[in-house]
Amino acid sequence: MALQPYASPVQRVWYYSFRVICGLILFFLIFPIMVIIPLSFNALPYFTFTPGMLAFEASAYSTEHYRDFFTNSDWQSAMWNSLSIAPAATLVSVSLGTLAAIGLSSGKAPFRGAIMAILISPMIVPLIISAAGMYFFYSRVGLQGTWFGVVLAHAALGTPFVIITVTATLVGFDRSLTRAAANMGAGPVRTFFKVQMPLILPGVISGGLFAFITSFDEVVVVLFLGSAGQKTLPWQMFTGLREQISPTILAVATLLVTLSIILLATLEILRRRSERLRGMSPG
Repeated sequence: MALQPYASPVQRVWYYSFRVICGLILFFLIFPIMVIIPLSFNALPYFTFTPGMLAFEASAYSTEHYRDFFTNSDWQSAMWNSLSIAPAATLVSVSLGTLAAIGLSSGKAPFRGAIMAILISPMIVPLIISAAGMYFFYSRVGLQGTWFGVVLAHAALGTPFVIITVTATLVGFDRSLTRAAANMGAGPVRTFFKVQMPLILPGVISGGLFAFITSFDEVVVVLFLGSAGQKTLPWQMFTGLREQISPTILAVATLLVTLSIILLATLEILRRRSERLRGMSPG
């Protein structure tokens, strides 16, 4: 909102101070992430800017680290593991989270507050505690060190995001539509897929994207539950930092940042579409 001509001196000071503060916060949050992008094109195996890079010499920049990522068998194996685990975990999270959100959105659900608190607890409990608990439980049932165990663990972490986004979408849902479908002879399953699901789909997809990002970027749980066969990209990056300082990590980090930006842009588009469907935006 523009500054009004009749604003007082105090309002003018706050108007500009607020924007300066927001700019500094944005710089504090974004700069450490964005600085890795030019570093990923360093021609030398360093994690710092070389004199040639600071002088913008063409010879100081290279795509060697990206070539190493796409040709190195360890990185490629980790990438394919991530691309197999994250979608599977997302599918489980979306299925369970959507059903839980629909059930909890009903006014007849008993102990709704307590159940909601339990379901979203993975977002609140420190991740190391969740990972340790999953390790002891999964090791007793034979799921520790298996692909299916890692998928279930990541699904448990992603389900709260689906529950929250779908529950928020259901706030503006007109329940008279489901009653009308029932009066016309549609069963609960048909009503869900033909009436309810199309209207809450933006929230479901948004929750699924959050669950996908959570699974794709997670490293602590997979360190506890995974084996060498389930080494994901974050695990490989952690290993590269701990055992060998590999500049390929910068290239992988840049690719992950790009993926996150694309997913966040998709979330914003879905959010605006959801608002239009619910009549909250004139657009």
